[in-house]
Amino acid sequence: MAEPTLIGSVQKALRLLEAVASSAMPLPAKKLARMTELPLPTTYHLLRTLEFEGYLSKVDGGYAIGASALTVQNETVQKFLPRIRPVLRSLSAELGAATYLTTYQEGEIHLLAMVEGPEGRSVDLWVGIHESGHATAFGKAILANLSEELRDAYINSHDLHDLTPNTITSKGNLERSLAENVPIWSDKEEYLLGISCHAAPIRSNGLVGAVAVSLPSQRTLAAEETVSLKRAARRLGLAMGTPLITI
Repeated sequence: MAEPTLIGSVQKALRLLEAVASSAMPLPAKKLARMTELPLPTTYHLLRTLEFEGYLSKVDGGYAIGASALTVQNETVQKFLPRIRPVLRSLSAELGAATYLTTYQEGEIHLLAMVEGPEGRSVDLWVGIHESGHATAFGKAILANLSEELRDAYINSHDLHDLTPNTITSKGNLERSLAENVPIWSDKEEYLLGISCHAAPIRSNGLVGAVAVSLPSQRTLAAEETVSLKRAARRLGLAMGTPLITI
C-alpha cells in the first residue's frame, strides 16, 4: 500500500491547535513553540494564519481557541445528541431520577444534555455549571480525571463558592478529596440542600466527562444502581468516541 501524502504545514498547525485546546489558560507563542517543538518563526507564521481564519484568538496572555473552532465543536456536539439522549433516558427511567451529561471543554465544565426524572423532577441549577464544579458530583468526577496541570488551572481560576454549609471551599480540602480513587463520585448536599448527586466519569479518545443522577438525600444509591450508572458511562463513552475537546 502506498504511503499517504501528508502536508507538513497542516500537521504543524494541528499540533498548535491541539496544544491550545488542551490548556485551560491562554498560551504565548514561545511556550507553544517549545510544546510543539516547532521553530519560533514557523510558530508565529502558523499562529497568525490560524488567528486570521478564526481558529485561534489572540488574548491577554497568549492564544486561545477561536470562534471557528468552537463552531466546529458545537456542531460535533449536536451530532452526538441523538446517540446520547437514549442512554440518558434509559438511565432516568431505570433509576427514577433526572440524569445529566457534562464534559470538560476549554477550561470549563459544560452541561451537554439533561433528562428530567419522573414528574419533571430535576435539580434547579440555580448556580451556573461554570461556577459550581467543586460542589457537584459530575464536577468532581471530571476534575479528578483531568491531568494535574488542567485540574490545578481550573481550581486556581474558579472561586470555590459556599453554596451550602456542606460545600468544600478550601482548595487544599478539595484537592485531597479529588485524590481519592473512587468509581462513583458524590456530593452530599454540597450544591443544594436535600439533594445529593452521584456521577461516573467518562474518558474516551481525549474526552473527559461525567454522567450523573440527582436523588433526594435520604435515598442512597443501591449497588445495582451503581452498576447501571457505570454502564451508562461506558455506553456514553462509546457513543462519543470522537474527541470533543481537541478542537
